[in-house]
Amino acid sequence: MILYAQQLIYFALFFVVFVLAVWALGDAMTRPTGAFTSAGKRTKNFWLLLTGAATAVAFVAIPAPLGLGLLSFLALGAAVAAIVYLVDVRPAIRPYSGRRGGRGKGPGGRTPPRGGW
Repeated sequence: MILYAQQLIYFALFFVVFVLAVWALGDAMTRPTGAFTSAGKRTKNFWLLLTGAATAVAFVAIPAPLGLGLLSFLALGAAVAAIVYLVDVRPAIRPYSGRRGGRGKGPGGRTPPRGGW
């Protein structure tokens, strides 16, 4: 019983690392190239290569029911790459992305009305 719980937790941790890496890669692909250099970060190609490699390593490291279970010791590096992108780079390039909506616009995430009375 405990063995199954340990295997489930082990699988869940590796799956979370994979999801984080896919999220970081997807976000990096949708951002404009100029946003990275405008924010003072490395180039878009660098982050695409790093998060792409992190995604591949994280997928290979997922245990046997879904992945291959190989190179599991490298999953820590994949997690670090994805987390650095999501925590440091993504917030820095967000203002330069040219996207509208979401957070920081006003109360409740809405754009405040323009004009007077």
